[in-house]
Amino acid sequence: MRTTTPLRRALITVTATAAVVLTATGSAVAVPLSGTAAAPHATARSLSALHPVVELAAERLATADLVAAAKWGTDSPIDDPAREQQVLDNVAAQAQQLGADPDEIRVIFRDQIEANKIVQRGLFQRWSDHPDEAPTTKPDLSVVRQEINRVTGALVEALATTADDRGAAATCRPELLLAALQVRHEDHLDALHTRALARALRSVCGS
Repeated sequence: MRTTTPLRRALITVTATAAVVLTATGSAVAVPLSGTAAAPHATARSLSALHPVVELAAERLATADLVAAAKWGTDSPIDDPAREQQVLDNVAAQAQQLGADPDEIRVIFRDQIEANKIVQRGLFQRWSDHPDEAPTTKPDLSVVRQEINRVTGALVEALATTADDRGAAATCRPELLLAALQVRHEDHLDALHTRALARALRSVCGS
C-alpha cells in the first residue's frame, strides 16, 4: 500500500472546515476549506511561490471534465497511451529548451495525466449511476486539446521558473500544501477534483 503523504491527507479531508498549515517560518496559517468560508488572508498567499504551479495544475485538471464529456457514450477509451507519450515527449522537449530537467518534468506530467484520468473515471462512474447528470452535448475534443496544450505549456514554464523553490526540501511541501489549499478554496473543488489535484501534485517537490 502506498504511503499517504501529508499533502494528500490534507487535500482529501474535504469535509473539514479548516486546515492548519505550517509555513516555512514555523508559524501556523489557518486556511478555510469550506466553500462558504472566508478566503485565506492576502498575506498567506504571498507565502507560497508555488501557487502558480498549483493553479495551472488545477486549470489543466479542469479540462478533464470536457474530455470526459467528449468521450462519454463513445468507444474512445480513457487511457490513450499514444497521446500520453506525445504529451510527455513534448513537455520534455520544452523543459530542455527552458533549461529545466526534462526527466523531472516527465515525472510531474505523468502525474498530471493520471490525475486527469482520475477525474474522467470518476465522472464516468457518476454519470453511469446518475444518467440524468450525464452531459447532453459533446465538446469538440480537438478544441479541448488545444486548451490542454496551452495550459500544459504554461505549467512547464511555471515548473521551470520554480525549480529552486521546488528543490528546497525544508519548504517545498509546506508551500505546496498552502497553495493547494488556497486553490481548492478559490476553485471550489469537489471531492473528486480535490483527490485528483493531490495526485497531480505528488511529484512537484521531488522525493
